[in-house]
Amino acid sequence: MNASSRPAPPLAPVRRRIAVPLGLFAAVAGAFAYVGAVDPNEPGHYPVCPLYRLTGLYCPGCGGLRSAHAFVHGDLLTALRDNALGVAAYLAFAVLWTVWLVCAVRGRPLRIGLGPARLWALGALLLAFTVVRNLPSGGWLRP
Repeated sequence: MNASSRPAPPLAPVRRRIAVPLGLFAAVAGAFAYVGAVDPNEPGHYPVCPLYRLTGLYCPGCGGLRSAHAFVHGDLLTALRDNALGVAAYLAFAVLWTVWLVCAVRGRPLRIGLGPARLWALGALLLAFTVVRNLPSGGWLRP
């Protein structure tokens, strides 16, 4: 019997296959619930970004907690103003998580084809976002 004629291994029960996606969802939901309950706009609740503290420059994540707080409270415009890239990341996470869950329920592996070109493009996007939000004309991207 060769390797190609072996029967496929049996699938694990659905609840075992969805345990990791549901666990990650619970962790992310808990983090968003905490940020939604503890306002990052009030000083003293969260540490200041180390890059901003040392250099006065905004990193790609600056304003992310304020953005998440506004997003949880349904204020999409404020969330976009505080960190537009963060809002895009929240939505991308929701889509990827949903695809992952559907794949897990169907017993299929999740395959995300992020080759080197896409990773470089993502890095370039983060760099461009960082540079533009620190330029005098990029004030609309600052938190």
